[in-house]
Amino acid sequence: MKRPVKAKELDAGSRAGNFEEVVSGYSEEEALTEASRCLQCKEPLCISGCPVGIDIKKFIYHITRKDYRQAYFTIREKNNFPSICGRVCPAEYQCRKACVLTKKGSPFASEQAINIHFLERFAGDYGKNNNLDIPAQQEARFSNLRVAVVGSGPAGLCCAGELARWGVKVDVFESLHKTGGVLRYGIPPFRLSRDILDFEINYLKRLGVNFTTNFLVGKTRTIKELFDEGYSGIFLGLGAGVPSFLGLKGENLCNIYSANEFLTRVNLMSAYKFPEFHTPVNIGKNVLVIGGGNTAMDAARVALRLQKIHGFKLNTTVIYRRTEIEMPARRMEIEHARQEGVNFEFLAQPKEFAEDKQGFVSKLVCLKSELGEPDSSGRRRPIPIEGSDFELACDLCVIAAGLKANQSLISTTPELKTDKYSDLIVDPETMESSIKGVYAGGDIVGGEGTVIEAMGMAKKAACAMIDNS
Repeated sequence: MKRPVKAKELDAGSRAGNFEEVVSGYSEEEALTEASRCLQCKEPLCISGCPVGIDIKKFIYHITRKDYRQAYFTIREKNNFPSICGRVCPAEYQCRKACVLTKKGSPFASEQAINIHFLERFAGDYGKNNNLDIPAQQEARFSNLRVAVVGSGPAGLCCAGELARWGVKVDVFESLHKTGGVLRYGIPPFRLSRDILDFEINYLKRLGVNFTTNFLVGKTRTIKELFDEGYSGIFLGLGAGVPSFLGLKGENLCNIYSANEFLTRVNLMSAYKFPEFHTPVNIGKNVLVIGGGNTAMDAARVALRLQKIHGFKLNTTVIYRRTEIEMPARRMEIEHARQEGVNFEFLAQPKEFAEDKQGFVSKLVCLKSELGEPDSSGRRRPIPIEGSDFELACDLCVIAAGLKANQSLISTTPELKTDKYSDLIVDPETMESSIKGVYAGGDIVGGEGTVIEAMGMAKKAACAMIDNS
């Protein structure tokens, strides 16, 4: 069996000082070599691992035949944004994990699994670079429908694209001043180039999708008012934009950020380009990031880059209360963070923050932990060890402890039923909420998930809208 083809990456030492895309796409030769490793299984399990059901076997076959156009169209039958997903999807937990070349029982894909995500990126970038457009379905037979999509993150963009291809008139309402949702404010440019994101959004505009920014549904207009304006259906792709905190003593000290605010100020408001953009963000000489997911990795890698840009010695540390094997972040992101110089403090339970004389954070007190029995997430529960206190110097801390649903819409629409976490309750088959004609998908349903999972829910909702029209 041929060894997998590793995608080229910028040198770890130099890339930590800029926000350029770290991973390069496959060359044609590299894509052909990697595609040739695919066994073309009679029953391809990898497809079952994809939340939107891309025919992975088929598109890889087209690559082996150098029919990149058809590979692109095969992906686009199921996935609106191959260039985006090829960059940010946690493939090792999804399609690659299901690849037959992965050892049975592995929590994530083995190194031998086909690099499906890099091949998807290759095909997606080929389509982008050659201006390949997807034709509308059934000659736009649903042009009598008009749908409002709330939120322009992955769920909203996917739903809008699916409906527009059927000829539905779609208006997307975004509360921020730029479109893209978490793809723009949450994911740094070194993971997802803004050119790629803008291309995909502009593609939707070419399909006829209309975007309105600075429009907060629930405040600017209520759901009832949207229906009164003639919309036949509404899709809620609000995301989960309210940060969770730890409830620790001193958590309100200066220079303690939520990851949501920190990344938004850097990614959306271009704080890393100060003074070109007048949106500076504080950065410390001793930065701690609390959390173990992709958001924590993004925050740590952003902080490290800002330290280097400001001429500081690189000293950014991720604090996680379990071991590395339990971290939900992508293996690649953990590896990239470590290569760039991020430190890791595992089995550490944050206890309280200490302040300096000016009211700024100065250190974090932690307890050492050990792992007990698995909890509801399937991971072993961390148990703090009494009397094991230790301190870490800290003049800036980013808390990446998850996000909760924004209540701005829900509070003005009591008819929307929610669960105990304030996430919307929907019919799992149609994604319709407790209000007839109102559908939802993405992080507002079931909490934080992946980009491709949000897209899977959005596709299901779009199909239900078409079927019920």
